[in-house]
This record gives sequence, structure tokens and C-alpha cells, in this order.
Amino acid sequence: MKSLFLLRGCPGAGKSTLAKAIGGFHVEADMFFLKENEYKFDPLLLKEAHEWCKKTVETAMSKGADKVVVSNTFTRKWEMSTYYELAEKYGFTVFSLIVENRHGGKNIHGVPDERILQMKERFEIVL
Repeated sequence: MKSLFLLRGCPGAGKSTLAKAIGGFHVEADMFFLKENEYKFDPLLLKEAHEWCKKTVETAMSKGADKVVVSNTFTRKWEMSTYYELAEKYGFTVFSLIVENRHGGKNIHGVPDERILQMKERFEIVL
């Protein structure tokens, strides 16, 4: 079975760590900002980063990956819609998992606490 895992949660929840534990092909928009193994976030490039992430997922699916893991915040359900479309196009079953920070994890990207609170307040649960 071909599987697409969408890992959702606020910064510091452990999405990237869980992605590594699941295995398979892993990508996240934050990887776009890695330059020579150093994270250099630029908010002006966020849309481009998410486009890059989607294209990277489609490339992996089209080249035969059978387990793909995407770990982004995905606070709004529409943010996952493109990935659901890709899953349908390439025959993947989707698993959407919410990762909660119950272990006191710290976000490694320096996202301010007030921004994380905003993300929590707009987080949509999809049933």
C-alpha cells in the first residue's frame, strides 16, 4: 500500500522527529530554507517554500516512492488539499496525524511564542 502521512502541529511538537521514526521519503517546507546546513528563514519566501514542498512530494510519488511523509504545521484544512489531490492522482492512502507537544519540546526555528499561540487558535480539526 502506498501511504502519505501528513503530520500536523505547532512548531516544537515533534513533527520532524516523528517523520524520521515513520521512515520513507520525508519533506517539509522548512527544508527549503536550509542553506549549507544552516536554517535561514525568510518570510517573503514562504509561499515559494510550500510550492517547492508540494512539487518535491509529487516528484517522489511519480518516481515510485511508496511512503511519503510531509511534516508542516497544516493549521488549516485547505493547506492539505493539494496533498490529498496528489494522493488521489498517484494512488496513495492518506493518514493525517496531529502531533501534540506533550513532551515539552522546543521549536528549533525560533518561532515566537505569540506566533505559536496564533497557530493554536486557528488550528482546524478535520473529522
